[in-house]
Amino acid sequence: MLKPILIGSAVALLLSFSANAENIHFPEEFVPLQVGDRMLESSLFSRIDDVELAPGTYQLKLKYTDLYEDDYDTHEVVESEPFWVNVTIEAGKDYTLVFNRAENAVSAKVFAEAPQVSLKAKSSAVAKPLSVVSNTQLASNKPAMQNTVPAGPSRPSQPIKPIAPINGKGMPSAPQMLDFWWQQATTSERKAFLEKVTK
Repeated sequence: MLKPILIGSAVALLLSFSANAENIHFPEEFVPLQVGDRMLESSLFSRIDDVELAPGTYQLKLKYTDLYEDDYDTHEVVESEPFWVNVTIEAGKDYTLVFNRAENAVSAKVFAEAPQVSLKAKSSAVAKPLSVVSNTQLASNKPAMQNTVPAGPSRPSQPIKPIAPINGKGMPSAPQMLDFWWQQATTSERKAFLEKVTK
């Protein structure tokens, strides 16, 4: 009799922890780098597509990177400097980071200078624009880097789940490995690689 009660309690506890973590999905053009003071954990060959966060307010550090075809056999990589955005996560909602992708490299360079992204709840038809945090705001508002829980009924303290990539089997795929190494390569290395594969 005691064994079923213990198993039931353990399952309920696990479900309660997973129920308090919401998910943000990132498109391939955006790389999440940091949440508050915590660097995002990733394996050597795996990019982070999804991040689970408890409900609250966070600052996320992101980087925009995209590849555009110039001609038939040349490509151009457009990247932004890492930037911070304010994000508020509500309980019971999963989100997707959305943006208007530029049609060409020239427009993408303009976008990379001042990225504008929005957070769309999966149950909503409307995306909420995210405010970009300037470096001066970041320096003067250091305590806001910590995640905070919205006001409401008192909640028991819960351990923060480590932020890690969600990739199903735990093993990186070939596209994830290629993307990782592409992100590590210099502009000249990328150009040399593209010349090699297009010959």
